[in-house]
Amino acid sequence: MLERKEKLNRLIQFGVEISEIADLDLLLEKVLTEARRLVNADAGSIYIKEGEFLKFNYAQNDTLQAKLEPGKKLIYTTFSLPINNNSIAGFVANNGRTVNIPDAYKISSALPFSFDGSYDKISGYHTQSMLTLPMKNNRGLTIGVLQLINARNDAGKITPFADEDEPIIQHFAIYAANAIERAQMTRTTIMRMISMAELRDPKETGPHVNRVAAYAVEIYEAYARKKGLAQKDIDKNRDSLRLAAMLHDVGKVAISDLILKKPARFTNEEFEIMKTHTLHGARLFRDARSDFDEYSAEVALNHHEKWDGSGYPGHVDINSGLPLSGFETTNGKARGKKEEEIPLFGRIVALADVYDALSSARVYKEAWSEERVLDTIQQERGKHFDPALVDIFFSITDNICAIAARYPDEEKSE
Repeated sequence: MLERKEKLNRLIQFGVEISEIADLDLLLEKVLTEARRLVNADAGSIYIKEGEFLKFNYAQNDTLQAKLEPGKKLIYTTFSLPINNNSIAGFVANNGRTVNIPDAYKISSALPFSFDGSYDKISGYHTQSMLTLPMKNNRGLTIGVLQLINARNDAGKITPFADEDEPIIQHFAIYAANAIERAQMTRTTIMRMISMAELRDPKETGPHVNRVAAYAVEIYEAYARKKGLAQKDIDKNRDSLRLAAMLHDVGKVAISDLILKKPARFTNEEFEIMKTHTLHGARLFRDARSDFDEYSAEVALNHHEKWDGSGYPGHVDINSGLPLSGFETTNGKARGKKEEEIPLFGRIVALADVYDALSSARVYKEAWSEERVLDTIQQERGKHFDPALVDIFFSITDNICAIAARYPDEEKSE
């Protein structure tokens, strides 16, 4: 366990580290990981306030994680709780008070809330000590709830959460709340850009881009670990990749509605115009000033390239759209990038985007069965897709399916 001085130093360092994370989902992962480390908690979860409800957004559990195969991640489902005094998290959000419970199964009947042990029964886990606290921003408003489960001593035995840890973790929660608000603002800005694209192209929906981005991060993380990349570099790249992947098709805002919304097959001329959305997207991020700008340009430009060189736009100047010198084909077009000429993040998002497009219903098609989608991905190994990434993809299909369930398509009102 960390000593008090170490905890205070870690708290200060945490404030610096979270200021560098822009994506909300990855920030929640960091917040929960560090909170658990501060108080040596075996498990925990984060709820984010949405109106009068708390949405269960993220969870970790070392005991259950240890039972999984290497490389596999804990799969959980999201749900919402009303903000009232009936549940522990709801009570904390409703009253803005920290609740420290030595034993979840021995909560006094005089208290208004109770513990729901249904998850313990399903998972075989045993929840005992719980520390649940509001995450309040600088204005004192509760934006979510942090719940830590099963403190452990140096011998690994479950103990109550120490009272003297509460002030430290409460300060931690303030840092976390303000970082989460910043990340929510970033997410909102990006989703507004996506909404502009959705007005032009109905396929570019919020759930679609969130799924593609989350798939891309899962594929990249598994790839990077296999390559032995340092965790610090993985974390940095995941953050920028996720945001960039969400904007992979933002260049479609520059394409005419006559083409984007055409119910029939494109003519050759129309398809050539459609291809230019990759250039339009890349141009939005010219003069890059951050990894986010650089990766966004990279993804927008390259996510339609194919491993065998048959994709587009190929080796072009993004400003003019003309082939780069030495890369012209006999018909005057640019040669397609192939294999590792295609930047890694472009190859990753290509796979993530096609998987989601095939798996999702569209106005012009039904969603394909999972078996058909996976067969197609396998058939395109070494043709459309990087073979190594396809192999990585098939090793994490459980995680991919969990992401799909986390971001379902919204029901469209008639």
